[in-house]
Amino acid sequence: MSRILLTYLAREIYGASLTVLVVFLWLFAFFDFVNELDNIGRGNYQIYHALAYVVMLIPSRTYELLPVAVLIGSLYALTTLARHSEITVMRASGLSTRRMLVMLCLVGILPVALIYVFGEYIAPTTESAARQWRLTSTDSAISQQLRSGLWVKDGTRVVNVRTLQPDRSMERIRVFTFDEANVLRSIADAARGVYVQADEKGKGYWHLTGVTRTDFFDDHTALASPDEVIWESALTPEVLSVLMVLPERMSVTALLAYIGHLRENQQNANLYEIALWKKLTLPFTALVMMILALPFALTHERSGGASAKVFLGVMLGVAFYLLNGMFSSLGMINSWPPLTAAITPSLLFLAAAAVMLYVVERR
Repeated sequence: MSRILLTYLAREIYGASLTVLVVFLWLFAFFDFVNELDNIGRGNYQIYHALAYVVMLIPSRTYELLPVAVLIGSLYALTTLARHSEITVMRASGLSTRRMLVMLCLVGILPVALIYVFGEYIAPTTESAARQWRLTSTDSAISQQLRSGLWVKDGTRVVNVRTLQPDRSMERIRVFTFDEANVLRSIADAARGVYVQADEKGKGYWHLTGVTRTDFFDDHTALASPDEVIWESALTPEVLSVLMVLPERMSVTALLAYIGHLRENQQNANLYEIALWKKLTLPFTALVMMILALPFALTHERSGGASAKVFLGVMLGVAFYLLNGMFSSLGMINSWPPLTAAITPSLLFLAAAAVMLYVVERR
């Protein structure tokens, strides 16, 4: 009996959630395509480039929208079952609220797994490919947030990269080298830098060309023009590229690598640590959303207004994401532990669902 009910609930919830997800994806794909219309005509960028770019963004949109689709789909499926008195029959046949919660958690295993797979393996790869496709098609370099370009600390060096091309080569590089007392010892300018892949020992390096270097000594300065320089650095193209990607869009592996780089250089990694914990906890928000949907369905057993309850549940889902963003900002401002900033919204909504279930059961 339990297996039949589990299969039936899974079929109803998965079907409704998939329908909602497809509708959202079509809607967001349309908006993404409209946003790309202004870029058509730049360089070689044509309509089919824009369509390909929008298609490559679909995995990222799926990762973002899946928890909301699960919430709305669960609300719709459960309230539909309640409206048809099917939940009443289930409960009359001995199905307790606790067993229904267990069933919902079992049904939620698939959405949790999908969110993790999309967020870790599919979305970062396709979004990076989409970004490079768009930049290459428009014949433009990657834009920077600062007018002076990217600034990165690498041990005793501070590196300024004016332009990072779509193929991840660097142009107009300036390297400031300091000694242990933080005294500036040299400034090197390079026209271009290309990363040479790792050798058998796992070491890679930057091949800088068009180099001029000014060395500062205690009593004089010296100018050198070696033209070509081999620069061994922990800064790989992947590390540099994450500076232009939202932390929430990065994979767990990339986040861990960049957090390690920041710590080695004694820099603040809170933003990326919060993003890491959000990345790890986001898949489980699908379970929270499904549990949050259950009290509305059980309340619907006893009263009407299914549309109003679904709308209220959707608003709660929107509120969850707003609260998630707010706690991330508060965590950065107040230096909260990253895990606390990432997991608090989920715990608050899980507690709200527990309270609502308790109230429903007490009626």
